[in-house]
Amino acid sequence: MSTVIKGGLVIDQTGERTADVVVDDGRIVAVGPDLSGDQVLDASGCVVSPGFVDLHTHLRQPGAEEAETIETGGWAAVRGGFSAVVAMPNTNPAIDCAAVVQEVLLLGSQAPCDVYTSGAITVGRKGEQLAPMAEMAGLGVRLFTDDGNGVQDAGLMRRAMEYAAGLGVVLAQHCEVDSLAAGGQMHEGEWSSLLGIPGVPAEAEELMVMRDIALSRFTGAPVHFQHLSTGGSIAMVRAAREAGLAVTAEVATHHFTLTDEACASYNPVFKVNPPLRPADDREAVREGLADGAVDAIATDHAPHSPDAKEMPFDQAPPGMLGLETALALALTELNLPIAEVVGLLSWRPAAIAGLNGTHGGPIAPDAPANLCVFDPDEEWTVDPDDLASRSRNTPYAGRRVRGRVRHTVVGSRPVVVDREMRP
Repeated sequence: MSTVIKGGLVIDQTGERTADVVVDDGRIVAVGPDLSGDQVLDASGCVVSPGFVDLHTHLRQPGAEEAETIETGGWAAVRGGFSAVVAMPNTNPAIDCAAVVQEVLLLGSQAPCDVYTSGAITVGRKGEQLAPMAEMAGLGVRLFTDDGNGVQDAGLMRRAMEYAAGLGVVLAQHCEVDSLAAGGQMHEGEWSSLLGIPGVPAEAEELMVMRDIALSRFTGAPVHFQHLSTGGSIAMVRAAREAGLAVTAEVATHHFTLTDEACASYNPVFKVNPPLRPADDREAVREGLADGAVDAIATDHAPHSPDAKEMPFDQAPPGMLGLETALALALTELNLPIAEVVGLLSWRPAAIAGLNGTHGGPIAPDAPANLCVFDPDEEWTVDPDDLASRSRNTPYAGRRVRGRVRHTVVGSRPVVVDREMRP
């Protein structure tokens, strides 16, 4: 059954135009004025864009299904306009071999969005022995990371880069030097001193960024930096890109919307890794998004069960929900044209993940029908109880934001219609 998305402003990397879009059998059938279909999705007052792609989603399965499953995370994704997500490998067991990759992909095939998975760089994410990246790459894995841990051994990271370059895959780094970050629970600075909470200095992130830029220059291999949070990190990435190095970077929504002052409440919902930083770092992150130093907005969607997040600050696990609020926070907090926000959420992360043939592409006949329809002006209040995630650990509860997804189409199937999930 064909579907026509009527009356919207189509925005993709080719530009903007008012048009209807007809989808059927997994593809875009037609784009133009006065089109018809078997069912109609009203897009009046809305933007019709390529579906969003999240480079950094924690789906928790296998091993922590009490916090999230691939299915519930998939519903959170499509409610946020994401047609594809890349699952992180810090599950239990870690996604470090073909068997676990196959399990995640099988579960993902039943999700409402397209679920891709990253693979671990090292066995068990322990930083001691390279994981069998070739066998995982043979199953379609294109992004490798020990996310949650940075690869501490520079020699091992060099070998991983050389191995990855030969496979045509990309290494993504969680930048944190363990010896500097050990015991830290928030950013080390004025607020950690006032609150008596051990801190993680910005240098713990920046030293690893510096090292891996040097290793990328040395090996010629690409490197992608995950959830950067400091002005120093952004400046180094900017310089590396200007020098022509194969370096890309993402930032998470919480690092351009929140600061370490939020931890003054001692509420563990504001505990995240890397930690919330001071206002000048937040502004540097925003500048990186505006001037192109940063390639993508990622959610770092990290659900936790209430029992875990309600522990004391120093005992609670780090992480925040992000899939359902990413678009609204970007439109509300960033002084960027809508098309640039869409690019940061859609075609630019799709290119990093190697998905630009399937997601984030131009809205044109015969292209895959993975689309997001959102009202850029609708204001709403974040309500944890209205989220599709199995968890509720959003730091934005009660926050007024602007921009809301109305419909999401994945493979020509409307999975969200008028903000309601359609199983």
